[in-house]
Amino acid sequence: MNGEALKKAALFAGLSDDERDRLMPAFAPLSLAAGQAVIVEGQPGDDMFLLTSGRVRVSKAMLLKGIVAPGLDGTAAEKTLVELSDAQSPFFGEMALLDRDIRSATVTCLTDCRFLRIDRDAFFACLQAHPALGVKLLTALAKRLAGLVRKNNVEVVKLTTALALVLSRRGAERR
Repeated sequence: MNGEALKKAALFAGLSDDERDRLMPAFAPLSLAAGQAVIVEGQPGDDMFLLTSGRVRVSKAMLLKGIVAPGLDGTAAEKTLVELSDAQSPFFGEMALLDRDIRSATVTCLTDCRFLRIDRDAFFACLQAHPALGVKLLTALAKRLAGLVRKNNVEVVKLTTALALVLSRRGAERR
């Protein structure tokens, strides 16, 4: 396996061929059948995945664990965020490399899929062995996560504004 699979992924696009070749041994191939979950929301994790073949669905629970909402069953309480294919060379689980915390979404194989998987220990061992590569990768991860925070901040403002409008209209109707 060479660094070609990494070259297509946005996270690794800024690396030289030599840097990708140094990083590649830290990855392990993984194959999963259609219907299998790669990542399960709420479960702990410490690895990141790069989709090299197939299609996946990223979904999120719409309710917090333990919250009961009238009229919503388990399937209605899950929202598909996006479907991704190997054409985009998507990667997911990058937050787990940094914090080993619980997963924030579920990723399910829609077709038989192949991935490159890297866990936290292998990731940081590679970064320690190659500090300049580590700076580039951690900078790329920080930029990605900062972009997600900015995007989510906009979404939170939209949602809170919509909620405030709905609540103000209900209040006006009751008067």
